[in-house]
Amino acid sequence: MVLESINRSRTLTQIPFIKHLDSGQFFLFAGPCVVESEAQTFRIAEKVIELADKYKIPLVFKASYRKANRSRLDSFSGIGDQKALEILRKVKETLHVATVSDIHSAEEATMAAEYVDVLQIPAFLCRQTDILVAAAQTGKVVNVKKGQFLAPESMRFAIDKIVEMGNQNVMLTDRGTMFGYQDLIIDYRGIPAMQQNGYPVILDITHSLQQPNQSSGVTGGRPDLIETVAKAGIAVGVDGIFLETHYNPAEAKSDGANMLHLDHLDNLLSKLSRLHTAVNSL
Repeated sequence: MVLESINRSRTLTQIPFIKHLDSGQFFLFAGPCVVESEAQTFRIAEKVIELADKYKIPLVFKASYRKANRSRLDSFSGIGDQKALEILRKVKETLHVATVSDIHSAEEATMAAEYVDVLQIPAFLCRQTDILVAAAQTGKVVNVKKGQFLAPESMRFAIDKIVEMGNQNVMLTDRGTMFGYQDLIIDYRGIPAMQQNGYPVILDITHSLQQPNQSSGVTGGRPDLIETVAKAGIAVGVDGIFLETHYNPAEAKSDGANMLHLDHLDNLLSKLSRLHTAVNSL
């Protein structure tokens, strides 16, 4: 796919510590849902980096410094912004890996930009002009998640807000579309539709398999479908894959119901890497 090579060279080369850009592979955003502790973050980062190197997959390590979108007041939201961001900086500098984390307001953009390489705009906030503008003005790469309520074609307006601030380093991420009240579906037609804007498109595997709005106030999920959804995304030609992983999803403090067990990441990346090679040889 022509867009794939253009996008990857234009956007990812702006990020420090990105390896394997010339491998011809898809790129990967992966890590835990949220920073729970320094030990947890380093343990997952070290394994993800090891596997990305094994398959020569360009990697951006993902962990949220805070989870602002929680159903219940007693849900875990983080260990403190400053403490979590310091951990992400330490991961970045110690392990030489690019990092990405969500921001939740315009005021957070400048703060987070001092610590991470990519600022991620959560799906529910993708139309918030002040957040998009503030993120763009940092000069960092901005990854905007498509709202569960938006058509893929509508994401060009989010792109326009960032580009008009003089920042061409934009990515889009599809994380599914609401289907009824308690489920999400992926319309794979949206991937090439968003790629027509000329920027990288990522498929968020694990969040697309969430089952939100459960009566308990705790989001459910279908991690058994992670491989199926990821393979379909690679087959369609997505530029990058996003997934959350943990060494003990059952005890993860956020989104454990839809996360990939870290022990299964090697097998998944092996299959996706081979599938990507086969698809791109057609």
